[in-house]
Parts: sequence; structure tokens; C-alpha cells
Amino acid sequence: MSRHRRNSPKARRRARKKPLRLGRKLLITALALTVCVGIGGWYLYRDLARSIGSSKALDGNGPKSQGGDINILLMGLDSRKDQNGEDLPDDVLDKLHAGSSDIGGYNTNTLMLLHVPAGGGRAKAFSIPRDDFVDIPGHGKDKIKKAYGLEKARTEEKLSAQGVTDKRRLEHEGREAGRKKEIETVRKFLGVPIDHFAEVNLAGFFHIADALDGVPVCLNHAVKDKYSGADFKAGRQTLNGQQSLAFVRQRHGLTNGDLDRTRRQQAFLASAAHKLNSAGTFTDPGKLFKLIDTAKKDLVIDEGWDLLSFVKQAKNLSGGNVEFTTLPIEGFGRNRGEDINVIDDVKIKRLIAEQIGQGGSADPSPSPSATDPDKAPSKAPEQRDEKQGKSDADQDTKAMDGGGIPCVD
Repeated sequence: MSRHRRNSPKARRRARKKPLRLGRKLLITALALTVCVGIGGWYLYRDLARSIGSSKALDGNGPKSQGGDINILLMGLDSRKDQNGEDLPDDVLDKLHAGSSDIGGYNTNTLMLLHVPAGGGRAKAFSIPRDDFVDIPGHGKDKIKKAYGLEKARTEEKLSAQGVTDKRRLEHEGREAGRKKEIETVRKFLGVPIDHFAEVNLAGFFHIADALDGVPVCLNHAVKDKYSGADFKAGRQTLNGQQSLAFVRQRHGLTNGDLDRTRRQQAFLASAAHKLNSAGTFTDPGKLFKLIDTAKKDLVIDEGWDLLSFVKQAKNLSGGNVEFTTLPIEGFGRNRGEDINVIDDVKIKRLIAEQIGQGGSADPSPSPSATDPDKAPSKAPEQRDEKQGKSDADQDTKAMDGGGIPCVD
């Protein structure tokens, strides 16, 4: 080619177009790759989501909220079993510092109602002390934590009497019955609908903390407890899975025992939500998939819960936009040789109605009073901890600065 032809206007225009065409090709290729990765990630996400345990315990189990509000019941089982009723591996039990697989049964030692208002307002979380003495439909009065295990045992006994011997079937149907009974008990106790629920076993705190590479907490005082394995200095610190479980399980050596443990659980959940957002978990597919993969081991949710919507909600809730409250007790009593929390059903229903509104009330009428003549409170109402029933954010004395992480005893 002659020099004249190489320098012609036509040749120069062609030369200028080459990088433009190359840029367009690269852009189109990048967009195509993005779409392919997005589609691949979507199908991977859907596959992981389908692998999380699901339950039909909410089918036909009471009314639903109206106007776009959502009530979610969080249930933490004090069980050393997996979702199929098999013992957890010995190495996991050792790390849990929670004794053998025969301990704990199927008590719901953690019960929390999370109310998410329509329109994205501030969510409210109500912790229900596990020893609250309430009416369990079909079982009479007992600790609220027992509703799950009592109904599970009754269902398995009925099935066994009918000749059912398959262990997996007994476990599955027993658990489904237990979930239904716990949901029904809480719904009647609080007088509100339950729209969704999530159940996690004892190992859940352990695995969640590990999936997040640790959860930050803050303690007002140093603690050391041989029962839970808690051994922490005062101040802010990041706990691994094993330490996190000890943190949320400790009640011995705490001034208010179970009530202080409830505040520990609230602090853990608030800090875990903060860590989810600050670590970019919701925008990092790798971290999100790791968390979902972890959830498959320990989590069961209701069948009708759209997991994608849940993830979006969780992102909105992860910026500290949740107010925690521990429901009030009137004092302490005894029932069949066990310690119980004496409560005022009417007062609790009124408190819930004032906090989240009257719309969609499931059962506004109070159940029979828990204060039976032979189960009188061991201390008068005016002597009880008046902090109960107020926002835990308001009642926190903040003995030290946790840097945005709630400090607890």
C-alpha cells in the first residue's frame, strides 16, 4: 500500500473507528458477562434458598396482619439435635459447651416477636421471657417455652400408638406440631397475628457468628461462668462462634439471671445485623451465599416466606433500625416444683397494642390470669424490676461506650 493511500482521509477515518469498535465490543462483552453472572448467581441463590428448611406450621394457623404490617416470630430451640433429630457431632457439642445431646429437649428458650411496619418505619422486637407462665392450648398452664416440646411429644406418642415407627417421620411430624403449638400459644398470649416465623437450633448462634467472621459485643463487666463457658473481659470485643454461644447462653452470675440473658440475645442480634450491613454481606454474593449455606444447617422458615423479600427487609433492618423491648413480668412463683415468671396478660396485650397498633388483632380478649392462689408472686409488683417493658435502648445505663454496639451486663 502506498504512503498516499495510508494517509488518505478514508484510511484515517477507518483508523479512528477501530478503537471505537473495540470499545463497543468490550462494553457489550462486559454487559453480557454481567448478565450471565447475574443469571448464574440468581439460579445459585434460588437453589440455596430452596435448600433451607421449610415448614407448613403456619398453614391455617390464625389470621394475618392487615395493611402491609408484618409480624415475625423468632424461635430459638435449646436442642442439641439437628433438623432430622440426629445428635450433633461430638466436636460440635464440645465447642457448644452445652452438655450432651440428651440435654435441653425442645424448649424454645429464645422467643422474640419482630414487628415490621408497612412503609419502612422503625421495627420493634419484643422478647418473651422463656419462663412466662401462660395458657398453652390443650396443655393447661405452663412455661411458654414448653409449648413446642409438649405438643411434639404428644404427637409422637399418638403416631407411635398408631404403629408409626419411622424415626424421620416421627421427628418431622412431631416438630411440625410443636411449631404450630408454639405459634398458637404466642399468638393468643400477645393478641396479635403471626405472619412468618423462623426457627434456629442451639448451633445457629455458633454458625452465624462464624459465617460473619465474628460478632462484636460490649460488656459492662468482665464475666467468667463455668456453666456456659463464658470468659470475657469488660468492654468491646469480637466473639467467634464458640464464644458467641457462651455469650448468649450465660445466666449464672448475672444479676437478673434469665432476663439479663434475654438482653444478651437482643444485643447479639443487633450486633449481628450491624455486622451484616457494615461487612457488605448483602452486596457481596460470596458472603451472602456463605451465610445462606450456613442457614441451611440450622434454620427453618415457613413455606410461604419469600426469601428474597426477607433479605431486602433484613438489609433495611441492619442499620440499627430496630427497637428492642423485654415484656414485663410481675414477679416470680413456683409451679410443680419449677420457677416461673408471673405475668399480667391484660397488661402485656395492652402494651403490644399501644406499640404496634390495634390493626389485625388476633385475640384481643385476655386469657385467664396466670396468678393462681397457690402460685403467688414471690415479690410484689412494686418491688420488681421497673425497667421491664420499656425499650431496652432507653433502659441501658451504658456504663461504657460500645462504639455503636449495645453494652450489656
